[in-house]
Amino acid sequence: MMNMVTAISTCFRKYATYTGTASRAEYWYFFCLYVIAELSLFRLGGLYLLVILLWMPLSAAGVRRMHDAGKSGWWLLVPLVNLVFLCAPTEHLNNRYALDTDR
Repeated sequence: MMNMVTAISTCFRKYATYTGTASRAEYWYFFCLYVIAELSLFRLGGLYLLVILLWMPLSAAGVRRMHDAGKSGWWLLVPLVNLVFLCAPTEHLNNRYALDTDR
């Protein structure tokens, strides 16, 4: 299991990488960081733009998470269904999106 610091640093390292996979821990730890940053910077106005910059790695991690579940990244655009897929376990067999080196 991935720890929080490793998961978040992986998301920042793969800032705009939409290929490969992301584990559930990697996606959800980064999502929690995003929510905390958004809530804490919301009142500060101009600093809110920094949170917007976090959207790209969050969407990239979301697409990689969909790939890890064996789904297309386009499922992120479908409300509620994407939440189910984001919580789905890793699909090890017949996953066309994941290379063996991604696991």
